[in-house]
Amino acid sequence: MTDELRNEYDVVVVGGGAAGLNGALVLARSRRSVGVVDAGAPRNAPATGVHGLLAREGMPPGELLERGRAEVRSYGGSVVDGEVVTAARDGDGLTVGLADGRTTRARRLLVTTGLVDELPDVPGLRERWGRDVLHCPYCHGWEVRDQPIGVLACGPMAVHQALLFRQLSADVTLFAHTQPAPIGEQAEQLAALGIPVVTGEVAGLELADDRLVGVRLADGSVVERRAVAVQSRMVARAGFLAGLGLTPVPHPSGMGEHLAADAAGRSDVPGIWVAGNVTDLAAQVGAAAAAGAFAAAQVNADLVAEDTRRAVAASHEPLVV
Repeated sequence: MTDELRNEYDVVVVGGGAAGLNGALVLARSRRSVGVVDAGAPRNAPATGVHGLLAREGMPPGELLERGRAEVRSYGGSVVDGEVVTAARDGDGLTVGLADGRTTRARRLLVTTGLVDELPDVPGLRERWGRDVLHCPYCHGWEVRDQPIGVLACGPMAVHQALLFRQLSADVTLFAHTQPAPIGEQAEQLAALGIPVVTGEVAGLELADDRLVGVRLADGSVVERRAVAVQSRMVARAGFLAGLGLTPVPHPSGMGEHLAADAAGRSDVPGIWVAGNVTDLAAQVGAAAAAGAFAAAQVNADLVAEDTRRAVAASHEPLVV
């Protein structure tokens, strides 16, 4: 089920994940006309369930989104299938264009398009992503507890990631891959917790009966593992905003690129707010939903201020008899 795209809204929410739908819910309950445009490619689609979200633990991601869409619609909001590919200034508002040629106008935009996980060029990683190739111990760690876990070093957070997964299993191995082996304090930490470091480039994954059974090195040797943790490079999905001068910038953590915003979710471009993984790369589903709600409240307050200014200005105009 999808709704028709209207010609104009108070707010267009670009992206229909947890942040976007929760933001749209808040706006619709504030009696704003709101349209969610969703490309249907959620980051967590490969996952079997959402974890760490109170009262929704283990719920399939698709079911969570379907419930959210229904709640938005119940308050008069629209949820439209489509990919936004352009955004442009249009007087005192903004116009967005979809890939199929449709357009709509909005007084404000709330961008919640999430991010893309860029993985190392190792055969098999993408295919197993969200199954037994993981990234977050809080999202997936319980499901691989007490199993042999490998951590593939591919960025500055590799040792930290190994320490986090060590909390969940006594059998954790760090694969240095193309990174230098840890030295100094990091090497001491790994040794103290019994985390061996395997040097040498990783060439691929070993599978049996559609299950991960090992990590294969370039020299042909295989280290038995049942799960592999990888720190992806996370890049905000925001190409459609380039025409407005809003582009991803390096995240302070070094983990990728995000859209910068203030604490309220307000971007540097007037009329555009952002929430969720597009700005907070590490946000889990609950945090993204909360950020969407908070940003939506700021958007509504901004519209209230604008509406009030217009009403005051109109009250000062002379009556025409």
